[in-house]
Amino acid sequence: MIIFRQLTGLALAGTFLGLSLSAHALSPVVSASAEIRRTGFGVPHIRAENERGLGLGIGYAYAQDNLCLLANEIVTVNGQRSRYFGPEQLTVEERVNRVSDVFFTWLNTPEAVSTFWQAQPVEVRDLMQGYVEGYNRYLAERRQQGLPQQCQGQWVRDIATEDLVKLTRRLLVEGGVGQFAEALAGATPPQATAQTRHDVGAYQLADARMQRFALDRGSNAVAVGSERSFNGRGMLLANPHFPWVGGMRFYQMHLTIPGKLDVMGAALPGLPMINIGFNQHLAWTHTVDSSKHFTLYRLQLDPQDPTRYLLDGKSLPLNKQTVTVQVKQADGQVVPVSRDIYSSQFGPIVQWPGKLDWDNQYAYSLRDANIENDRVLKQWYAMNQATSLKDLQDSVHKIQGIPWVNTLAVDDKGQTLYMNLSVVPNVSADKLARCSDPRIGLQMIVLDGSNSACAWDVDPQAAQKGIYASAQLPQLMRKDFVQHSNDSAWLANPAQPLTGFSPLISQENQPLGMRSRFALDRLNTLGKKGSLAVVDLQHMVMDDKVYLATQVLPDLLKFCAGDLGVDAAVLKPVCVSLKDWDGRANLDSGIGLVHFQNIMQTLQEAPQVWRVAFDPKDPQNTPRGLAVEQPAVTKGLREAMLASVELTKKMGLKADTRWGDIQVVSSGGQQTSIHGGPGTLGIYNAIQSVPREDGKLEVVSGTSYLQVVTFDDKGPHAQGLLAFSLSSDPESKYSRDQTEAFSKKQWSVLPFTEQQIKADPQYQLQTVREVAGKSAEVATH
Repeated sequence: MIIFRQLTGLALAGTFLGLSLSAHALSPVVSASAEIRRTGFGVPHIRAENERGLGLGIGYAYAQDNLCLLANEIVTVNGQRSRYFGPEQLTVEERVNRVSDVFFTWLNTPEAVSTFWQAQPVEVRDLMQGYVEGYNRYLAERRQQGLPQQCQGQWVRDIATEDLVKLTRRLLVEGGVGQFAEALAGATPPQATAQTRHDVGAYQLADARMQRFALDRGSNAVAVGSERSFNGRGMLLANPHFPWVGGMRFYQMHLTIPGKLDVMGAALPGLPMINIGFNQHLAWTHTVDSSKHFTLYRLQLDPQDPTRYLLDGKSLPLNKQTVTVQVKQADGQVVPVSRDIYSSQFGPIVQWPGKLDWDNQYAYSLRDANIENDRVLKQWYAMNQATSLKDLQDSVHKIQGIPWVNTLAVDDKGQTLYMNLSVVPNVSADKLARCSDPRIGLQMIVLDGSNSACAWDVDPQAAQKGIYASAQLPQLMRKDFVQHSNDSAWLANPAQPLTGFSPLISQENQPLGMRSRFALDRLNTLGKKGSLAVVDLQHMVMDDKVYLATQVLPDLLKFCAGDLGVDAAVLKPVCVSLKDWDGRANLDSGIGLVHFQNIMQTLQEAPQVWRVAFDPKDPQNTPRGLAVEQPAVTKGLREAMLASVELTKKMGLKADTRWGDIQVVSSGGQQTSIHGGPGTLGIYNAIQSVPREDGKLEVVSGTSYLQVVTFDDKGPHAQGLLAFSLSSDPESKYSRDQTEAFSKKQWSVLPFTEQQIKADPQYQLQTVREVAGKSAEVATH
């Protein structure tokens, strides 16, 4: 084994001599190889002659930085957590192991995995096979050297392409049935309910997780065209908000196959291609969309048997699938435990006590459109290779593999593109009116499962049965700008509203989120001053402005200036902190930010709190102001302020506490202060953090991979950061370096050309070769 390090010229010569002699002695045929060139922050630039070699380099580099992370996720998607860690422990996502195992054993059946694999083109298969070889090669090296402390155990094993398929299928259902794991694993026929104990705590965690989904996996994006950019070419800000830990943690890399592929950006674990990035002629990013990717069906049950349902008056049996997982007992023994999963023709039965009950009259099936999406990897690889904006758009139109996100892109000619072209159930507004109960609303679509006419429509132009064809979905190409921050497609650019779509696709005339309002306000302000520069897009994220404060802080201070009554002594310090606060979420912002968060979290949930209510004719400026003259609002505000005083006391905060003292991220026993805050407050740099026992807040998700890309005659120019750093191994020198840079708001140039890569002061080269008939060899230069 050759350990990764920089070698002296003498040692390097000796290394190559040894490899050369070995090669001549065996006369092997090299089937694949890759160069891994690392630059600042350890970012790998991986170059190979073909997909097999590229995958080899990706898998090897990823394992160097995130061996334990991927090993843990492999255990999860194989439904084996209870076998190794016990049934009651929690996953990274705070899901009970036994629930997670039942869900993933159901999702990733051998048949489903095989079907997905068979659908992949040769290029994608080669990438995945190479990735597996590269990961396993590095794992073998680390076994000899000693595995990292956090992944020492029998659960760490060589991986196979099936594991990568399972990881991909987990990603696909994140926006659908993946949010209902507890409801699927716990669904029980009513006769057996008395013998079944529903874990109330697990459902509470699941409910909180579902509420956080759009926050944990949100995103901002701004694509600026020739009419607004400083040089008349495209500019793109990518600001995805994704988890800082676990299987949705981005990885930064640059991939090259000379003459075929040259793309840089970020990818999710186990994916041998770029999800968000740029190449020679274009740049793109994604934002989680507001479209629906699943529907529920309310089944009318047979009065004689609650495991049968009525469809068009005919009684049909629910399909019963027995799922068996291996469970570690208290004495260390591993025993099989089985669970029955029931399904109708619309999908699995899900049971959520108090919300989706399975009784003698009704049950609920869930149909997830992405379950049948085997095109996602082909889609992203086609985007990676696109040579123009039209090329990228055409690939998405044809393949329709984007699961649950929007796509925003720019090119070097100054065009911008917005596409809400994800996988959406084909349910028209008319069908929705006929087949759903209007009292349920549109937050979750529930259709009539007793009528086959309520099944999803089939469009022969769509890439998959039951989804909308791409031509029926929102898209917009302009030369000024498009933007998105997780609202509907409606106002991607207010000059050209996107309207008239099924509510499952996009809903207009709904209040915008505060981040969208901030972005439109900032773009409007910048437009009055002239063209946009790179620093303008960077500042949208990094100035940490709390947009909601501009809408309500004057009213809070007006309340403070009045008669505070018997609570004056308690409330006065809160009022002082609000007056002194700079209206931002910077590290040096005062405790007024904490009080503002606490107050608005309560008030935003109260009805009639706004002085000016939402007006669909003025969505960018309404709602606004707090109706502090209303007794109910005044009462709620006073209670919220008093509660904030108690909470800050409990956290141990003092009058001079700064935001950087509170919000941190931990790695290897060290803490880094993190700026930004809740996106619901209109903080573009959305950061989600959770309370710790010591009164601090630990960051769990939010701003992840950042890039601003521009173009000139020579190609792309990019600056970026990976907020949580490249490696999840706390012992790695790449585990905190970019996090510290993010804390200091220091962006980095992303080396893209050969000249930039080789001129980087941190440049290191490593070659990985897969040799026919033996394992891969590694040479460090």
